[in-house]
Amino acid sequence: MIVHIANPIYDSVFKYIMEDERIAKTVLSALLKKEVLHVTMRPHEYANTSRDTLSMFRIDFAATVCEEDGSQQVILIELQKTWLDTETLRFRQYLGVQYSNKNNIQVDSKKGYAYPMVAVYLLGHCVGDIPDPVIYVNHKAYNYDGQEVSKGMPNPFVESLTHNSIIVQIPLLRGQVNNRLEKVLSVFDQSKKNTRDAQVLNIDETCYQDDADIMYLIHRLTAAAADADVRTDMNVEDEYFSAIEDRDTAIMKKDQELKQRESELKQKESEIKQKDQDLKQKDEDLKQKDEDLKLKDLMLKAMVNAMIEKGMSIQDISLLVNKDVAFLEELIK
Repeated sequence: MIVHIANPIYDSVFKYIMEDERIAKTVLSALLKKEVLHVTMRPHEYANTSRDTLSMFRIDFAATVCEEDGSQQVILIELQKTWLDTETLRFRQYLGVQYSNKNNIQVDSKKGYAYPMVAVYLLGHCVGDIPDPVIYVNHKAYNYDGQEVSKGMPNPFVESLTHNSIIVQIPLLRGQVNNRLEKVLSVFDQSKKNTRDAQVLNIDETCYQDDADIMYLIHRLTAAAADADVRTDMNVEDEYFSAIEDRDTAIMKKDQELKQRESELKQKESEIKQKDQDLKQKDEDLKQKDEDLKLKDLMLKAMVNAMIEKGMSIQDISLLVNKDVAFLEELIK
């Protein structure tokens, strides 16, 4: 059966579902590939309350996870979502805030160790040519010889200074359901957008009948689609991004015009340089001709003086070299 759910790519919808602890546990467990026993949204939530040049939705979670050995550990999850191409500097600045936040230090740690942190990026765009919809970037320790150091790891000191990352490329989901995570993320699949309303996805809920947690998520998204406040917030986002697109289109046109002008200026500069080079070449040619003439005059002067010394008259020399007498007299002064 096809049901219409609110599109969770919208910040307002995403916040609506992630405020529900059961859904947050479902999504985060799938992302971490670990059972999340308990999760709370941190009090210093960084979800966008005002708009800037790009949409950057942020939520912090503190999650208690069950490790493979059965032990429990508290980790911080810094979740950032954007549906526009985003400068990595914005992500780095946010992480910098988290590293410097004293509230992220373990209360019972005498040495000031921080809670382990995982950064999750839900991207509405692709990262280069990477074909996988989900990428795990996990740090490891190596010795000088390049061998992995496993003894004593994980270490709280190392965990305080490094973090793992999970990058989700939403455009690459497109019907891929090969594992638990892709099944959960399939509700973000933008290829399922309603042709008449981009705020709605068409989901076949029969594909999830065997999974109570995802069915709960779908029901929450169905409720969001019918929630007047959520719909209003989605309309605001659409208006905002429409304004951004109009602005970006205008900027692109101006950039193209500037590039065209720059190209024309470069062409003119190139032509001017070529003319300058031509003038320099002409000057050099004239200088060379002048030097050649001076050399010829010196040779003629020497020849005339030699003829005079042999007793020839200046008139006879004039006839011989085909030069005026006045010119020759001036030459040998």
